[in-house]
Amino acid sequence: MTPTAPEPPPSRRLFLKQATAAASLLGTSLPRREARGALEPEAKPGPSPKGKVIDCHGHLAHRSRPTWEKEDQALIDAADRLGINQLCCSLLTPKRPATPEGFRECNRWTLDAMKRFPGRVLGYAFVNPGYKDEALEDIKRCVGEGFIGIKMYNDFFATDPVVFPIVELAIELGVPILHHAGHLHYFLKEQPHISDGGHFAELAGRYPEARLICAHACGGGDWEWTIKALRHAPTVYLDTSGSVTDDGVIEFAVKTLGADRLVFGCDMSMTVGVGRIQGADLDATTKAKILGGNMEAILKGRKS
Repeated sequence: MTPTAPEPPPSRRLFLKQATAAASLLGTSLPRREARGALEPEAKPGPSPKGKVIDCHGHLAHRSRPTWEKEDQALIDAADRLGINQLCCSLLTPKRPATPEGFRECNRWTLDAMKRFPGRVLGYAFVNPGYKDEALEDIKRCVGEGFIGIKMYNDFFATDPVVFPIVELAIELGVPILHHAGHLHYFLKEQPHISDGGHFAELAGRYPEARLICAHACGGGDWEWTIKALRHAPTVYLDTSGSVTDDGVIEFAVKTLGADRLVFGCDMSMTVGVGRIQGADLDATTKAKILGGNMEAILKGRKS
């Protein structure tokens, strides 16, 4: 069988046309080339005319790294260039499972970042549910100080009973839970308890009042399986973050779950995260929902 010839790359004219349309969606200008060869935005982008753009999945740098201040500033600078208005961030311990001392320290540093970048950084309280009392106490403290939600990693499956008190407190406070996830084709010994869409669907069946965000549809593994697993769990949101650049992920998720259940996220893959929404074959209203409208609605559910 004769192999199919690869499609030719898009012309410069087509590329610029698509890039201009994508830039207009986020209210940014196309970059210009300086004499030194670097790409710089012509002007600092303002808020999107289509609504606020909220990255639901970001991370701050751990202060064990000497470059943490520069890394945090670089995150804000990237958001400026890409037209992202707000970043919902957590700060994770370098080694996991996290101890109470470790996640408390991370949350204090997240609070500091919220003060350094007011209105730009919104904090998730990162906890290990294996330490029930300490986790619940720190979540209450963090939410009282202005945090917008809870972040859990892979210390336990999302369906493990130790997670239930965290979910019940999230419901009481009216805040979302962003939970690390993936559906791999192989066993990852570093993440033996990684949850997938099936776990979140089961947890949502137990707690339909909870607002659960299944992390990074594009974070690796079988994204199609993940999306299908969430079909009958209408209270679970799926974030679009991850470094995988497969075509059609966003369109398939919208078709399967509906646009109201997708929330824009980068998980530090900033240009990829924005680009997959810009390049999706969706209308501007749908893109605006994903880019910020849905997350904004989630954040309005917080109870005083």
